[in-house]
Amino acid sequence: MTLQESGEMYLETIYILSKKSSSVRAIDVGEYMGYSKPSVSRAMGLLKNGGYVAADKDGFLTLTDAGLEIASKIYERHTVLSEILTRLGVTPETAAEDACRIEHVISDESFRAIQRHAGKAGTASATNTGPKI
Repeated sequence: MTLQESGEMYLETIYILSKKSSSVRAIDVGEYMGYSKPSVSRAMGLLKNGGYVAADKDGFLTLTDAGLEIASKIYERHTVLSEILTRLGVTPETAAEDACRIEHVISDESFRAIQRHAGKAGTASATNTGPKI
């Protein structure tokens, strides 16, 4: 199953919320993203079927290994790109919005080159929750 941008955003949101709390539910994801319950429910069903998310009997969500790999990759891209854009003089709000667009389409090769150029190779902190995306 190939994920689209929206699927990556859901995984990244679960990742960010799991850094803040050990229990993440679909309602938390919907509130964070500003999406309706039916939209989140449908997305969670697709992500579960794709093997990216698991839910326990109480409805608490966890990322599978595959989901965690994608979520952490997208989150790292977001934090690094936001930081670089901010250092270039872009307002933090605009930097976060632009990073959110870029993170889903940039190739691994280009992102690694940007990291190297900015001296940021592998330095994005997974515990930094950064701006709300």
